Amino acid sequence: MPKKFVEKLDRLSSRPMVKYGVYLVAVILFFALILVPPILGIVIKWSSMQEIFGNSQLMNRALDAVKNSFVMAVLVSILDVAAGIPMAWLIARSRSKWANILDTLADVPFIVPTAVLGYSLLLFWYRPEGISAFFGGSLVSPGWFLVALLHFTFSYPVVVRVIVGALLDYKIEYEQAARTLGAPPFTTARTVTFGIIKPSLIAAFILAFARSISETGATMMVAGAFENGPIFIQNTKDVYVGATVFVSLILIVVSCLIFAAVRVLGGKLKLPFKKAWPTVERKISYSSAAMTRNGITLLTFFIIILIPSLFAALPAFKAASTDILHNALLGVYPWGEYWQSLVLSYSLGAAVTVLNVLIGLPMAIIVARKRLGKTSSALNVLVDIPIIVPSVALGVSLRFFWKETLAFIPDILLLVFAHLAITYPYFVRSMSAAVERISIELEEASRTLGAKPFCVFRTVIFPLTKYSMFSGAIMVFTRSVSETGATMAVTSLKTTPVVLVDWVKGKIAATSLEIGLGCGFLILISFIILLALRLIVGGKGRY
Repeated sequence: MPKKFVEKLDRLSSRPMVKYGVYLVAVILFFALILVPPILGIVIKWSSMQEIFGNSQLMNRALDAVKNSFVMAVLVSILDVAAGIPMAWLIARSRSKWANILDTLADVPFIVPTAVLGYSLLLFWYRPEGISAFFGGSLVSPGWFLVALLHFTFSYPVVVRVIVGALLDYKIEYEQAARTLGAPPFTTARTVTFGIIKPSLIAAFILAFARSISETGATMMVAGAFENGPIFIQNTKDVYVGATVFVSLILIVVSCLIFAAVRVLGGKLKLPFKKAWPTVERKISYSSAAMTRNGITLLTFFIIILIPSLFAALPAFKAASTDILHNALLGVYPWGEYWQSLVLSYSLGAAVTVLNVLIGLPMAIIVARKRLGKTSSALNVLVDIPIIVPSVALGVSLRFFWKETLAFIPDILLLVFAHLAITYPYFVRSMSAAVERISIELEEASRTLGAKPFCVFRTVIFPLTKYSMFSGAIMVFTRSVSETGATMAVTSLKTTPVVLVDWVKGKIAATSLEIGLGCGFLILISFIILLALRLIVGGKGRY
């Protein structure tokens, strides 16, 4: 930025009207574009809930589905955090030139369209062409265990991304100081690092929990007879409207209470724990123990996460040696629509990412620094609501709201609003946790030296949170590119995930090789984009 322009922004930011005007606009846009539209469709159908109260069988089924949702979400979120911390540590602390590639590979399950991801895991774990071929029968049948594997797979990248951003923003000098005093690596991490990045650990758990609670399309592929909240909504939405409203409302209310409790209890939880086991911790910190930990981490990632996620795309290698690749590059049916959808997906992802940064950054600061007093605490809970609402229900609500309010609104803008609502919590949660980690004394010291608010942001907050900002932007971009259910519900425009779902379900005549090649193109292009961005942002000074 030109120096004079920066100085002008510094001066403007010191005016209370400008500063609070930015916060007010952020809050207004949050309510107008993010919060109100998704929940309006639920509120206006409030009276229809009477039908479920008079049907004990339906009520029991709904409550069982809700219970399954929360049990699954808690279990998967705990496993995600436990498995995600070693992976994030390996990525952030590794000095290997392969760290950027491993970092990008961790996003792959987030790139694969949700319905295709469910289809891929079904092929890998259940169908004869997958790993079951080595066991003479299906290794994992559709049901709760396969659902748990699926939810673990698609929420794992969220946890890794948030924690990697926290570890990269966090100054490693604190760990080095502890090491010089004789603390082994494991003790240093437990007593120093985890205490400082605790807000990001809480944010990672919340995002994984919310992701599990809301996912519909992928879960349908592997659920079998298992029924959680989103599957119940999908199964009953055309017959029992009141039941879908009831379950959606319970999911939102209870999830908000859980999130509030996690934040309150998490804030009071003191890390590090007082008790220490120096002998044990020293043994598990060095050489063979560290190599074993890294080996288990990578083995878990490749066997449980990456290979099942990519399994549906493996036919791309076979397709590359046939006329299918040639036809695809020439745009022969059905590839013409595919390439158009690919341009739409990436353009949409880029636009939504920029919008999230512009309107989500002020909200993250409001939440982290409680700029609006008690209102900030309420906003801290409300921010997560859009990712609690099942994606199909969210899309239907958004379409109803915008088409009834502004009938002339173009479909492309409707699609932008839908993806903005879905992705907004990822950026705000990642950035608010990063800002919360920064000692407010640093900002106050800068102000006492005469720095204006914008100067404090660009010289103190941004340098200490830039990797978390980048991680949040990556989550937004990949989530937008892969979203399926809400896109199908809100508009007739077809992004690449919608086109691939049409191929998988047979709505468009496509062979398994074409489906594999289509998934392969999406994953490869996304991988190249994300890797290039990491190399540009990281540079030589990343570690």
